[in-house]
Amino acid sequence: MKKQNQNDDTFSGPMVWVIAIAAVLILFNQIQLFQLSSSLGAPTTLGGTTSRVAVLSNPDLSSVDINSIKSSAQSVAAVIDLSEAKDAQGVIDAMIPQGTPDYGKDLGISYDDPVTALQFLAYKLYPAIKQDVQQNNPDVWQRYINLATKPVGISCEYCCGVGPVSITNQGQLTCGCSHAPAIHAITLYLMKNTDMTDAEVLREALRWKTLWFPKNMVEIGVKLVGGDASVLADAPAMVGGC
Repeated sequence: MKKQNQNDDTFSGPMVWVIAIAAVLILFNQIQLFQLSSSLGAPTTLGGTTSRVAVLSNPDLSSVDINSIKSSAQSVAAVIDLSEAKDAQGVIDAMIPQGTPDYGKDLGISYDDPVTALQFLAYKLYPAIKQDVQQNNPDVWQRYINLATKPVGISCEYCCGVGPVSITNQGQLTCGCSHAPAIHAITLYLMKNTDMTDAEVLREALRWKTLWFPKNMVEIGVKLVGGDASVLADAPAMVGGC
C-alpha cells in the first residue's frame, strides 16, 4: 500500500528535474550530470534527442548468476561496471544513463526526461503490457515472475519501503506508487520485445531506478567503491511523484 508523507522533495516536471540534478552536481565539483566523461566517447544532449547511448557498464554479463543476488546492492555490484569509478562523480558517470535507448524510440521515452518516462511506463504501458504478457506469453510471464520476485531490486523500495521485491508470486504489485508499475513495465517490455538476458534486463531496470532514486542508488555505488557517501546528504531522493 502506498505510504504517505515520505520524500516531499519530489519533482513534477522536466525543468525541475534539471534543476534538481544541478543541485546534485554542486556537490561534485560542479561537474554537469548530463556531461559524460569524454573517455567514454559519449555524445550527449539535454533535449532527449541523442540517438547513441553511452556504454556505462560491461556489455558482457554472461557470468552473472542472478540466483546468487540477495539485495539491490548486490545487483548494482553484479551488473554495473564501477571499476573505473574512484569517487562519487565516477559513480554518477557509471550509473546514470544518458540519451535515448533503442527501445526508447518506439516507446517515446528518453533517459533525459525521467519524469515523462515514469508517467508513461506506469500509467500507459504497465496495464497493457502486463495483461498482454500474462494472457498471451506464459513463458515470458513466468520468466518475469522468476526474476522480479527475487531480491534483485526491481522495486520502488526507496519511496515505499517494500524492499527489493515489490510484487507477489502471482505478479500483483505490493505498492501503489508510480515507480512500482513503471519499473515492472520496463522489465516486462524488455523481456517480451528484446533478446536481453535476465542480467541485461536487470541492468536496464536499475538504470531507470537510478534516474528515479538518484540519491539512494548513487549512494549504493559510492559505498561499493569505498567512497564518502556523506556528500550525498542534500541530494534529491526521488524524481517523479510517489
